[in-house]
Amino acid sequence: MTKMAKEKEILERLRNSVVNLDINGVQQACKDVLAANIPPYKAVMDGMAKGMEIVGQKYEAKEYFLAELIMAGETMKEGMKILEPYLKKGDLKVTGRVVIGTVRGDLHDIGKNVVTTLLKAAGFEVIDVGVDVPAEKFVEATRKHKPDILAMSALLTVTMTEMETVIKEIKKAKLRSKVKVIIGGAPITAEYAKKIGADAAAKDAVEGVNRCKTWMGVD
Repeated sequence: MTKMAKEKEILERLRNSVVNLDINGVQQACKDVLAANIPPYKAVMDGMAKGMEIVGQKYEAKEYFLAELIMAGETMKEGMKILEPYLKKGDLKVTGRVVIGTVRGDLHDIGKNVVTTLLKAAGFEVIDVGVDVPAEKFVEATRKHKPDILAMSALLTVTMTEMETVIKEIKKAKLRSKVKVIIGGAPITAEYAKKIGADAAAKDAVEGVNRCKTWMGVD
């Protein structure tokens, strides 16, 4: 087998292992990547990220559900543990920077974590400020990290009003014009996003990531 054919075979195996939620397969393929001297960034972008893209398409087609999205994220994380020590700074082209968190009073993080994993797979640098995040912390993170996008999550109707508070504080800090704001979570609608002055609402993780990619000019 030629070097190029071997590389293609390993990257395809890596991609398929992510799609099939096969952690052992991903770990083995990542080890094979290193043994075959394939650049680790290629394994991330042409292997695992491509796999996550297919997982996202399957989710949109209702072939996969939230459990599969979460599992795919975990599968990719295990691969990253093997490749990360070999990735050189600047190897991966950064699509954009996102600050993400669940608003004050809300401790739900599954949706946020799935979005974070999908964003990373799409080449975004993600600063996750956690759950139960007060408006001041969102403002502080926006000022410090200068993200292209601020993403907020709320799963409860009683906490979704916090999103409006965050946007008001971002405006007060004169940062609103510098950042796109996307919101998501079970009770969130496009109408609500418009009402509070967010740029978009996402009905699920895949739609949210696609919107972020569109904003950054990535197809």
